[in-house]
Amino acid sequence: MVAALLALGPLGVHVLRRGVVFIDLAIAQSAAAGALVALSLGHHPAWWITQSTAFLGALLAAGAVAFLASRWPQQREALIGLIYVASATIALLTARLDAHGGDHLHGLLAADVLWAEPTQVAALGVCALAVLIMRAHLHLDRWFYPLFALVASIAVQALGLFVVFAALIAPALWQSRRRWGLASALTLCGLSCGVGLVLSWMLDAPSGPLIALGLAITGVVSAWPAGIIDRHPPLPSGQPVGSSANRHPEHHRD
Repeated sequence: MVAALLALGPLGVHVLRRGVVFIDLAIAQSAAAGALVALSLGHHPAWWITQSTAFLGALLAAGAVAFLASRWPQQREALIGLIYVASATIALLTARLDAHGGDHLHGLLAADVLWAEPTQVAALGVCALAVLIMRAHLHLDRWFYPLFALVASIAVQALGLFVVFAALIAPALWQSRRRWGLASALTLCGLSCGVGLVLSWMLDAPSGPLIALGLAITGVVSAWPAGIIDRHPPLPSGQPVGSSANRHPEHHRD
């Protein structure tokens, strides 16, 4: 979870700045559909094969989102929602081709993070390092969308779509609304993940859904009135994190 938060947290801020909140659902669902194609049509395919098809699906969705967001910005959220629906439909139709397709689909939605394979954990660590290295360039579309597709395609297989979306948005809300630094926001979200893991152990319940629930609650709390949580008022709508005049502009097209 530490690697996942480090990889997804910085990306979430740029998702909010671009106004494409549902990009994660669309791209992660496309990655899940790509992974299901490999799992359903192949007999226990190697990890790299599943990852390649997942990345291809995510990359196609990211390209579509980038094109639609630049061509029809006012309808971008609606169009991204349609990409999500199309990807989810493909995933459902593909899952029925395999006797275990339903189990695979359930795992890609709400995986049990305690059962993540070492290869997946290592891949998430590499993604976290790449995101931190490229953090200063994420305002550029040519870096943001491919890197987001790569991170989403790996994270959704290890954590499930629900955890990935919550880990992307919850830290970003604390940074954008409460002007918290990245480290503080990730620490808070990490604690909520820890609470979810403890509840999973106490209740003998799957860890993924409880972690996603904890992150969702943490993100919602950021919207509470100023003064209840901290002394900083929320930023005005549309104002970038830090509110300084020399920040990168909200959206760049290359």
